[in-house]
Amino acid sequence: MYEDKTLTCQDCGEEFVFTAGEQEFYAEKGFVNVPKRCKACRDNKKAQIRANREMHTAVCANCGGEAKVPFEPKDDRPVYCSECFAKMKEGE
Repeated sequence: MYEDKTLTCQDCGEEFVFTAGEQEFYAEKGFVNVPKRCKACRDNKKAQIRANREMHTAVCANCGGEAKVPFEPKDDRPVYCSECFAKMKEGE
């Protein structure tokens, strides 16, 4: 049903292949737009966003350790450190 498509990256202008498997994955996730950037440019953009992200310090509601989060913690909602958050997700 899907066939590989050659697309042009909007950032670097290089061509890249949007594979049939990637298209199927996009369809399963409900994504309707095709990628506009090649993998290298997508990775660079993600790294820039992460580097510029302001992190906030909070106390983990589970273990009492330090938690660094990308949002401003509020007193009415618990915040968890990475380890406790991962353990909670495993238990779902």
